[in-house]
Amino acid sequence: MESGKNSKLSLAALKPSMMIKRQQLRKYSWLPDVLRIKGSIITRILGPVLTVTIFSTLVAYIWSRGEKVVLTNSIVPLLSVVVGLILVFRNGTSYDRYWEGRKCFSTLTSNVRNLSRMIWVHVCLPPTEEQPTHIKGKTPVSTLTSTEVRRQKVEALQCCVAFAYAVKHYLRGEEGIEYDDLTAVLPPRFASYGETGYNTSRGSASPTSYAATENTVGESEGNQRLSPNATKRVRRKRSKKFLDGRAAKSSTPLLGDSHQTIMFHPYANQTSIPLPLVIAHELSGAVFRFKREGFLETVGPAGTNAMSGLVQSMVDQMTSMERIANTPIPAPYGIHLKQCVTLYLFALPLTLIKELGWSMIPIVTVVAFTLMGIEGIADEIEMPFGYDKHNLPLDTYCDDLREEVQYMIERLPEGGHGAFGYDDGEGDD
Repeated sequence: MESGKNSKLSLAALKPSMMIKRQQLRKYSWLPDVLRIKGSIITRILGPVLTVTIFSTLVAYIWSRGEKVVLTNSIVPLLSVVVGLILVFRNGTSYDRYWEGRKCFSTLTSNVRNLSRMIWVHVCLPPTEEQPTHIKGKTPVSTLTSTEVRRQKVEALQCCVAFAYAVKHYLRGEEGIEYDDLTAVLPPRFASYGETGYNTSRGSASPTSYAATENTVGESEGNQRLSPNATKRVRRKRSKKFLDGRAAKSSTPLLGDSHQTIMFHPYANQTSIPLPLVIAHELSGAVFRFKREGFLETVGPAGTNAMSGLVQSMVDQMTSMERIANTPIPAPYGIHLKQCVTLYLFALPLTLIKELGWSMIPIVTVVAFTLMGIEGIADEIEMPFGYDKHNLPLDTYCDDLREEVQYMIERLPEGGHGAFGYDDGEGDD
């Protein structure tokens, strides 16, 4: 008895180690993926494929009763060429959009890494030694301490990471800043961005702005709460098609009732700006302040230009991904493709019924599964920025980037206090 129990225990202990995982079996066989339903396109095209199968069964039943439901074989080859060309182009276009989205976000990640590293290493207090004689002009002398400079650098790095998170939410059409991942990396001063899209605590509008005409609008209208349109979702246009209804109340006697006087007032409801552009504006301002305070004297103009170029590249990549999100596949193209595939699949049973009989049904089902699966995959990946399981894992990319920058702040050393002297940008001559 004891020997039998010991053998059972030994077999139970060997079972986990002897089990072949699906990832290991894929190296030697297609069988795990062939029999796999989770993650495949089957659930997406199951309805259309069953429709074609039912139609094929109906055609076979009518044919078995002696009815003539046969088409000539010359129709299917004509349709097959057209359907094949359209499917190839459709699949290639969708994957190009998917891959371009991945490349753009990868470039954005690289820009954030480079800008964060340059700010963390190169931004430092000006050199304390005497200014060399060959340097023209007055070098700024900062009154800030190293702790205050470090705080500004940390805020700049937080803005770098927040830019990636803001782009992610912007591409997904999510408005505002009330998201846990975004508020966790945004500097505290961004709390006032929730309504107007920029920091109102910095001061009033300049006299040359639309605020100069504020007295033309009633006090009750000027004090109305602004619409929360700071970070608009991805759409074709941010501007509204029609003027605000309040403008119709004011008109001039010379123009008559058929014309309207447009009242310009500050921070109008019609204006908005995406949050990533606001963060990019803050980053450009941070680079400017670092240069003005003399924190970039060790790298000279070349280092300042490199940082500004990285911010510009970040905006360029956001615009490229915005183009993908704002430019879907034209609806007539998708409709025509589905119509051609459906016409081909409905004509196929009428062509094969005479030669194959009832065995035509599984053959047509396999053909429908193949063609509709290709179109389903293309439809699945053409918009790569969503929450579907086959979309790009933007959450993972952003979280990894946040961990990298956090590690840089906590573990990696800074550049020091002007440790490498001045750089006037004129080389070593």
